[in-house]
Amino acid sequence: MSQELAPLLLLLLSIHSALALRICSFNVRSFGESKQEDQNAMDVIVKVIKRCDIMLLMEIKDSNNRICPVLMEKLNGNSRRGITYNYVISSRLGRNTYKEQYAFLYKEKLVSVKRSYHYHDYQDGDVDVFSREPFVVWFQSPHTAVKDFVIIPLHTTPETSVKEIDELVDVYMDVKHRWKAENFIFMGDFNAGCSYVPKKAWKNIRLRTDPRFVWLIGDQEDTTVKRSTKCAYDRIVLRGQEIVSSVVPKSNSVFDFQKAYKLTEEEVRLPSCLSMPLSKDELAWAT
Repeated sequence: MSQELAPLLLLLLSIHSALALRICSFNVRSFGESKQEDQNAMDVIVKVIKRCDIMLLMEIKDSNNRICPVLMEKLNGNSRRGITYNYVISSRLGRNTYKEQYAFLYKEKLVSVKRSYHYHDYQDGDVDVFSREPFVVWFQSPHTAVKDFVIIPLHTTPETSVKEIDELVDVYMDVKHRWKAENFIFMGDFNAGCSYVPKKAWKNIRLRTDPRFVWLIGDQEDTTVKRSTKCAYDRIVLRGQEIVSSVVPKSNSVFDFQKAYKLTEEEVRLPSCLSMPLSKDELAWAT
């Protein structure tokens, strides 16, 4: 959340039954060895993941590739009703020595990974636009009305947010060229608000000017919990008639994890407790 804390965002897609598939996005700032060794931090992270059927984790900084295996042990160690998680993770992405990873954790009974790939950022005239290229994953969901969907995650650098968000249209076209996919979810920490994306910049973002891309979180929403900040940094964008038609009108709501888990602002900020700006965007549709 670009140095800010974020609440959890809840969105519902279709309510034709009591069950729903929850898809979440969670930016855990500097998720590396120190946070992995902090039991309090890991307990909260695991608790948040358990709210979801698919969880996108961002800002993983783990050169030893231990974070996801450790999370699997915690999630699956005391699994109830045979619910187990699996995961798929990107390569370490970024310029120079600074690297991050995207990871998707998902419940195996509900969804599976059909295909995945790293988007190659080498278009003529637009080389290396992304600070961290999207790790594109195509999920199958046999128990839901929407049987398959592609998730394209993005964690931008604040100063280049406008160009990176615009470039997601090129990612979409690349996926369409590769796969016969129709339902798309773009989600993550876009830094898509306040000074990073001023009002005058939206006309330069194709993901916004093309009405076929449906934005579920408005510009006036607050995806932070810092009292002095009100910015819609985190976003969810849909493309595809089937998935768009599943959206329940006015279903998005905010879940305040800090209040729910009775954390003080100091506890959320301090590295010894939980040093993360926490954002989780949820989508749900009927199973």
